[in-house]
Amino acid sequence: AVTSAARAASGLRLAPFQYTPDHVAGPGADTDPTQITFPGCSCLQTPCLPGTCSCLRNKENYDANLRLRAIGSETERAEPVFECNVLCQCSDQCKNRVVQRGLQFHLQVFKTEKKGWGLRTLEFIPKGRFVCEYAGEVLGFAEVQRRIQLQTIHDSNYIIAVREHVYNGQVIETFVDPAHIGNIGRFLNHSCEPNLLMIPVRIDSMVPKLALFAAKDIMPEEELSYDYSGRFLNLMDSKNKERLGNGKPRKPCYCGAKSCAAFLPYDSSLYCPSEKPNVS
Repeated sequence: AVTSAARAASGLRLAPFQYTPDHVAGPGADTDPTQITFPGCSCLQTPCLPGTCSCLRNKENYDANLRLRAIGSETERAEPVFECNVLCQCSDQCKNRVVQRGLQFHLQVFKTEKKGWGLRTLEFIPKGRFVCEYAGEVLGFAEVQRRIQLQTIHDSNYIIAVREHVYNGQVIETFVDPAHIGNIGRFLNHSCEPNLLMIPVRIDSMVPKLALFAAKDIMPEEELSYDYSGRFLNLMDSKNKERLGNGKPRKPCYCGAKSCAAFLPYDSSLYCPSEKPNVS
C-alpha cells in the first residue's frame, strides 16, 4: 500500500486534551475502530508462520528482535501489516504481536525552540522497533473539511489523512484527529529527514493503527519525527508553493535538515470546499 500523510505543526501553547491510547470513533466515522472484525488464527502447537498462520499473508512482519522487517526498503510502497488479534489461538508472546503491546521505550514531551511541543526518546531505539502510535478521533471526510475550514493560520492542525492504494484502483482512506482526544503521537513534529516511518497496522479492526517505527537507530535525547507527507517524500502539490489550496499561507518548516523543503507538507484535497474528490 502507498501511504500519504499530512498535518501541521504543534502550536506554542498546549491546549487541554483527553488522553487515549487507542483510536476512538468520531463524527462521520464509517467504522468503529474498537469493533472486532477479523477472525483469529488457530496456531496452537506451532509458531505463527506464513503458510500456516491466517494472519500472515506473505511473510513474517517482525524478526526475532521485534523489528519490522520491511523498514529497510527504499521503495515508496509500504506492505500491509496484520498482527495476530484477540481472537487468535496463539499466545500473548507470539512475535506477530508488537504494536498491540504499546509503548516499550521511555519518551518525553518537551518544548522545542521553534516548533512548539516535541517528543524525544530518553533511551536508544534500534532501527525497525515500534515506537508509538498516532491515535485520536477517527473522522469522516465531511467532518475533516469542517474542522479544517474553521482553523486559522495560528491554529494547530493535527489532522492526518492516510490513503492506502489497493487492488483495482481502490483507495482506503483513514482520517485521524488527536487535537481533542489523542495520545502521545500528537506531539511528534515533521522532519524532511525523519527518524520514524508511519505504517498502517491492522489488529482487530479494519481501521488501521497508525504505527510509527524507527527508520534508523535513534540516540537518547534525540527528537522523534516523521514526514507528514508519507514515506520520506515531502510533496509540493501546489503551483504556489507558499500558499495552501484555500489561499492561506503555508506553515514554514523548521526541521533544520539539509534537504528541508522550507514548508510543511499538506493535503490539498482537505482544503477544497467542494465535494469529496475521486481519489482513485
